[in-house]
Amino acid sequence: MTTLSSNSYHTDPQTLRQLYINGAWSFPEHPTTLPVINPATEEIVAEVAQGSSADVDRAVAAARAAFPGWSATPVASRAQMLDKIHELILERKEQLAQVLSLEMGAAIGFARAMQIPLAAEHVRVARDLLSTYSFRRIENGTAIEREPIGVCGLITPWNWPLYQITAKVAPAIAAGCTVVLKPSELSPLSALLFAQLLHDAGLPPGVFNLVNGSGADVGAAMAAHPDIDMISITGSNRAGALVAQAAAPTVKRVTQELGGKSPNVFLPDADFAKAVPPGVMSAFRNVGQSCSAPTRMIVPRKRLAEVEALVIATVSAIIVGDPRSEETQLGPIANEAQFNRVQAMIEAGLNDGAKLLCGGPGRVQGFAKGFYARPTVFSEVDNAMRIAQEEIFGPVLCLIPYDTVEEAITLANDTVYGLSAHVQGQDLEAVRAAASRIRAGQVLLNYPAWNPLAPFGGYKRSGNGREYGVHGFEEYTEIKAIVGFA
Repeated sequence: MTTLSSNSYHTDPQTLRQLYINGAWSFPEHPTTLPVINPATEEIVAEVAQGSSADVDRAVAAARAAFPGWSATPVASRAQMLDKIHELILERKEQLAQVLSLEMGAAIGFARAMQIPLAAEHVRVARDLLSTYSFRRIENGTAIEREPIGVCGLITPWNWPLYQITAKVAPAIAAGCTVVLKPSELSPLSALLFAQLLHDAGLPPGVFNLVNGSGADVGAAMAAHPDIDMISITGSNRAGALVAQAAAPTVKRVTQELGGKSPNVFLPDADFAKAVPPGVMSAFRNVGQSCSAPTRMIVPRKRLAEVEALVIATVSAIIVGDPRSEETQLGPIANEAQFNRVQAMIEAGLNDGAKLLCGGPGRVQGFAKGFYARPTVFSEVDNAMRIAQEEIFGPVLCLIPYDTVEEAITLANDTVYGLSAHVQGQDLEAVRAAASRIRAGQVLLNYPAWNPLAPFGGYKRSGNGREYGVHGFEEYTEIKAIVGFA
């Protein structure tokens, strides 16, 4: 069996050209590859296997065969397995951080501090949940049981590669499901390392399978596959809709975590000096490549000039550069297509008459190569403008003024999305009241600490279903009522 070493993406190209199916590395049915581009240099750093529908068939068959045994595994044994996986993620955190930085341009400090630890937390939460979760409860003489849904097809994006993988894989295998994973073809290296990590943890063959490839080939085959019981996708609205359409004939469960255009509402009594800088950094976290990024800062018109000054001061201190540097805060955009999208949206903001505060089109000064976008802020943005309505997925922030709190809430809800939102203010009752009126799946008050137990998912076109904690875990279960049980 071929295994992945810490430097395999440099020294063992054969390993990268394989898939992980039924507990072993194997070559795809049709030996073709996909390039992996380092966004900091625009150079090819690896070639990975490109799977096909035939490989999906093999992976699903392995997962289907493994399901009866894994679903019957004692809960305590599944918890022990998750504990070992969690231990190995932490043990290999530097290797994983370096690969993430290489494949999608995350600043190495950010990869170490956020991308890897938060990914590990999803595994810890799933492990801990098994120690307290009741798979059977009695209601009015009826036993209500939660059983694993079956074989799960998991489709993950390029922006938080490992984090999104563990958010799906950990609760799925905790619930007793078996899985087939298709990571993004744009950031597949961390997924390969994760597959090896699961193998080294001793996960039984067939419980986890990985098929690299494109959405059109592998993703579509998974969505339509009659032996996959559930599809969970995190990605664009277009991809989510295509998956749902392909899945419809087989009537499988489909959960979708899709786009966002999250508001950050500053109530009049907010401490602007304290709250504006973290608002900017939240919008630009992961170079703005987060579906929940609060990229619409909605502020009182009377305080707009003050907010602008605070924003400019904050952005001017941001260090954009080589993701390998310990000082870098923002690396490059993760891929060329997304870089071009960000550039086009900045131009749209200028054409629509938004006031450019800082940044603008073009690469960061000093970088002739690499997808380095300039942190950009527009002010006096009309919420009808494209930059206020469309998900940009880059370091672009809109300042939108309001005259009344009622108008602020209307602006916050004036979007086809409803994934996340923020509210800032010193009167907690007013903050809570505003939060209750915002149509979003998660609302954060005064920048709380990240809570891996808080359910995450969207209203409207941001998707359906929830991830994280017990609510995310239950998405991978079916409800059985045994009437007359007691």
